[in-house]
Amino acid sequence: MNKKKTLATLIILAGILQSIVVYSQTDVSNAWTADNGDGTYTNPILHADYSDPDVVRVGEDYYMTSSSFNCVPGLPILHSKDLVNWNLIGYALEKQIPDDVFNIPQHGNGVWAPSIRYHNDEFYIYYPDPDFGIYFTKAAIPEGPWSTPVLVKGGKGLIDPSPLWDDDGRAYLTFAFAGSRARVKSVVMVQEMTTDGASVVGSEVIVFDGHDEHPTVEGPKLYKANGYYYIFAPAGGVSTGWQIVLRSKNVFGPYEVRTVMTQGKTDINGPHQGAWVDTKTGEHWFIHFQDKEAYGRIVHLNPMTWTDDWPVIGIDEDRDGVGQPVLVCKKPNVGKIYPIAAPPVSDEFNGSSMGLQWQWHANPHYSYGFPSGNLGFFRLNCVVRPATNHGLWMVPNLLMQKFPAEEFSATTKLRFTPRTENEEVGFVVMGEDYQYISLKQKEDRLIIRVVKCENARTGGQEEELHSETFNGNEVFFRIQVDKGAICSFSYSEDGKHFEPVGDDLKAKPGRWIGSKIGYFALGEEITNDSGTVDIDWFRIEKTNEVK
Repeated sequence: MNKKKTLATLIILAGILQSIVVYSQTDVSNAWTADNGDGTYTNPILHADYSDPDVVRVGEDYYMTSSSFNCVPGLPILHSKDLVNWNLIGYALEKQIPDDVFNIPQHGNGVWAPSIRYHNDEFYIYYPDPDFGIYFTKAAIPEGPWSTPVLVKGGKGLIDPSPLWDDDGRAYLTFAFAGSRARVKSVVMVQEMTTDGASVVGSEVIVFDGHDEHPTVEGPKLYKANGYYYIFAPAGGVSTGWQIVLRSKNVFGPYEVRTVMTQGKTDINGPHQGAWVDTKTGEHWFIHFQDKEAYGRIVHLNPMTWTDDWPVIGIDEDRDGVGQPVLVCKKPNVGKIYPIAAPPVSDEFNGSSMGLQWQWHANPHYSYGFPSGNLGFFRLNCVVRPATNHGLWMVPNLLMQKFPAEEFSATTKLRFTPRTENEEVGFVVMGEDYQYISLKQKEDRLIIRVVKCENARTGGQEEELHSETFNGNEVFFRIQVDKGAICSFSYSEDGKHFEPVGDDLKAKPGRWIGSKIGYFALGEEITNDSGTVDIDWFRIEKTNEVK
């Protein structure tokens, strides 16, 4: 069997395996489900911060990736059979490079808007680091392993790449600029690449200037269909923008431009930046984000139709060629019906590897923590705090996951074994404002604390809201998130009766990411035997189901 047939067989087998394993799961997240079970779905399809999504179809399978910024592992890989039900199956980046930079938190830096493509029986992801340039990584199957990233085009301020392999075998790359680094913005570029996609050749060509009518145009995605080259791009800014499409008979232009989706009369602000995909049955769909502040850039799915070789996204009630996003819609016709699925959120910590829902705030070190296999807990070690006055902002060993829904309750059981004065373990909602409930070793006793910090990115200081002595080293912590990202904190000694403590927090996003929830374990002294916290479980429930 030749190499191409072998790779194709691997892809088919991977899809079958995902159908058996992923879609047979019974532990589907109950926090957010887009599938209404009656042939329709309700947006968003993912009420979680999978920002700047891009999607590719391979046969009957859909694969999504998204920005991950400073969070590690990075470049999440999600899989779906029907574009509505998604499961998280892995990551393309185990760590970020250069190591010496990303071993400490780089808030707002790292992986910006990526694109995912399938070419010559391999998956490719192109992603930008606005401080270093445009990289690509590739894999035979989406679960990996993914190759070491290759720098395709170096330079500050290069963002949002998207490749296209043309019918004649030539390859092209479209990208944009981050004004914060390049001092140039609101333009779209195209440049030829070598056929292997590993480097650029020739000059960068400006194909669109959005300054007059479409400022902050970025996030371009390059396609070819109907005899045209199409560039799908957002404009107008993250939270208030719109979706435009460019088209030309020549990859280097000139391009016509049309606005194809705006907020319209809906409550869905800034519906833009994403992926055009089709189904084997001939339907067309557009996946994009909506910026929802503390919840991050949540993911929507909209139908797409064509008029005179121009796409129209969403519902075009007045037939002017400009759609607006849908809230409830008939599911895509993919030829079959698949069970409800969702990315994992709860974790019993019974495995031999870290759950895919968890990310660190910087490249991880083996000393931060590890699973215990059949012992049934995840252990975090009390790492010495960084020598800064920024509280948790510059702490790398934050073990976090995304907010999974608009309203939910997160409860955890843990056992703290301190060995040095001032060691502390906490359950935190993290963003530019953050708040945590913790156990801290103080003068040979344990105290429960609630601590808040406002404006952490600009040097805000922590404020203790509550403190009391706690008897024992096993505790249950709970954080309840209500509409508007209002977070309340409580604790329990028996897991049944919870005592509210401290003030509520109105969660705020981090730097280009939504609020996250998770853990820290810290100390203040260098020692040869750090304290530990063994996390027994972490469980997400709908707010109205909390006992």
